Amino acid sequence: MRIGELASRAGVSVKAIRYYEQIGLITPAREVNGYRWFDDDHLRAVTEIRELSAIGVSPQKAGPFLECLDLGHVHGDECVSSLAVYRDTIADLDAKIAALSNRRDILQARLESSAGRTFEKEKPMADFTTLPKGLPVPEDDGAAANLPGQSLPDITLPTSDGGAVSLRTLGEGRTVIYLYPLTGRPGVDLPEGWDAIPGARGCSTEACDFRDHHSELLAAGAGRVFGLSSQDTDYQNEVVERLRLPFPMISDAGLQLADALSLPTFSAPGHDRLYSRLTLIIRDDVIEHAFYPIFPPNTHAQQVLTWLREHP
Repeated sequence: MRIGELASRAGVSVKAIRYYEQIGLITPAREVNGYRWFDDDHLRAVTEIRELSAIGVSPQKAGPFLECLDLGHVHGDECVSSLAVYRDTIADLDAKIAALSNRRDILQARLESSAGRTFEKEKPMADFTTLPKGLPVPEDDGAAANLPGQSLPDITLPTSDGGAVSLRTLGEGRTVIYLYPLTGRPGVDLPEGWDAIPGARGCSTEACDFRDHHSELLAAGAGRVFGLSSQDTDYQNEVVERLRLPFPMISDAGLQLADALSLPTFSAPGHDRLYSRLTLIIRDDVIEHAFYPIFPPNTHAQQVLTWLREHP
């Protein structure tokens, strides 16, 4: 194959292949007209170099891996010399991480020192992207036991992207709707005593877990994924944009779905009624499965993914 085809099949640039040749990693054959000619062994070598570069092993250190392949091994890291490169690269990364951590500590100290001379110390902002330790675990009170087999009500609700969703006509196949009480927002305090309410904390972390596994959920048979809460669409849209969610949120400000299906809710300071955390697997507009209670929320999407894979 010519160099252009090799570059295309290996997923690298022509310039990169010429560089690998320049530093002696690959040696192409030459045709009568002087053009380079590459075979499948070269493709394997270039692919190996690209994969190593992606994890921090530079081309200059790829030689032992290619030699290992030349010896007939299936993988380029089955030789002792390759493992030594791994160890050296890890040591280099550890040194860089230590240097960066030290630099960050110095910058943080200077920031606090400088701010302390001029500004009043600000109250630390709650981090809504992580879960604090010691959160109370919700108990199963049986509030969702009667949901499987029920049809969704004929309700149309607005979505964060400016559209609307008819719950009765979600479409063929499976839909995942995770219900949550409310998401935190930078600069806005959560309701007083929020962390003491079993199952309340963790909406942002749950959304991030559904974001990070969205493509896997679709591949496992979910045709659609939605989040649903009683917050308005403007509030939800801010969350979708800030957390870069690949799916819209459904706003049920009047808790119509809760009333229609007798879903569990709770109250908190400043909020008379909020959705309890609950996830519905809907198939052809009928509830196939309900996850309740949910804990911890930051890994719940993975729980849903496992269920989908076990129930194709």
